[in-house]
Amino acid sequence: MAKAIKKIGVLTSGGDAPGMNAAIRAVVRSAISEGLEVVGIRRGYQGLIEDDIIEMNKRSVSETINRGGTILYTARSMEFMTEEGQSKAAEQCHKHGIDGVVVIGGDGSFRGAQKLSEHGINTIGLPGTIDLDIACTDYTIGFDTAVNTAMEAIDKIRDTSTSHERCSIVEVMGRNAGYLALWCAIANGAENVLLPERYDGNEQALIDDIINSRKVGKKHHIIINAEGIGHSTSMARRIEAATGIETRATIIGHIQRGGNPTCKDRVYASVMGVTAVRLLLQGKTNRVVAYKDGKFVDYDIDEALAMSKDIDEYKLDVSMLLSR
Repeated sequence: MAKAIKKIGVLTSGGDAPGMNAAIRAVVRSAISEGLEVVGIRRGYQGLIEDDIIEMNKRSVSETINRGGTILYTARSMEFMTEEGQSKAAEQCHKHGIDGVVVIGGDGSFRGAQKLSEHGINTIGLPGTIDLDIACTDYTIGFDTAVNTAMEAIDKIRDTSTSHERCSIVEVMGRNAGYLALWCAIANGAENVLLPERYDGNEQALIDDIINSRKVGKKHHIIINAEGIGHSTSMARRIEAATGIETRATIIGHIQRGGNPTCKDRVYASVMGVTAVRLLLQGKTNRVVAYKDGKFVDYDIDEALAMSKDIDEYKLDVSMLLSR
């Protein structure tokens, strides 16, 4: 029979994402409502190794649901990638009487949770990343806010691009995934989108498209470029030289990570946080909470990490169709 859970910890790891605070709040308040003690582990796995652990109560998370970033801070830990570091982290859990840990982050954070589980610590992962690149889930905490932030920025760039009759290359985040770029391409009516999953490096085809668009009367041109392709500034110089059309590059950058989370990110993150606590109370470990086909579900971490994900071909077709 599984050991009864009495005390849990919560941490955020990897890149921050809007909605993480909503998830922390949900974990803390739902756990306390179930009679559990809760501690916050600051600065991710590195903070766990270094004993950066604080007691949390319902007031600790008051007025945080609307805040971007993470009140527990976050970091990437090279030390935790070693067996020695993982053992230290597990020892800290035992020292503090922590029976279970809720980990909010991406694939790398889930691999860390997997290692903690192997050391006897009950772990539940919540998908927190603006990149939407976790294969087991249709939603990740922070994506909705990030894509709306990028969309609003691109709307403003289009205004000035139109005024100057120029071509604009707008680089959005997403690491090696093109989900942010594709969603922005559809939402902003971009003429072209460059995705790591599909772009073949044929810059001449892009140049030809810009020239042909100008011939049929288009006065501006928006290209959404995914971070995984990058090099937007040098690309802009080459396009301007080849077309004679003034071309500017804008890298939106880390504003996509910040800001007040949208309603969706607040609600979904809250539901996921409560679900994580309930899974721990059921004696489950090494699980990931996901949103799949309209339902909140959970997967074994090993199974989740073995899954693969690709760009939605239908959405890509829609983007190309509507850009013409």
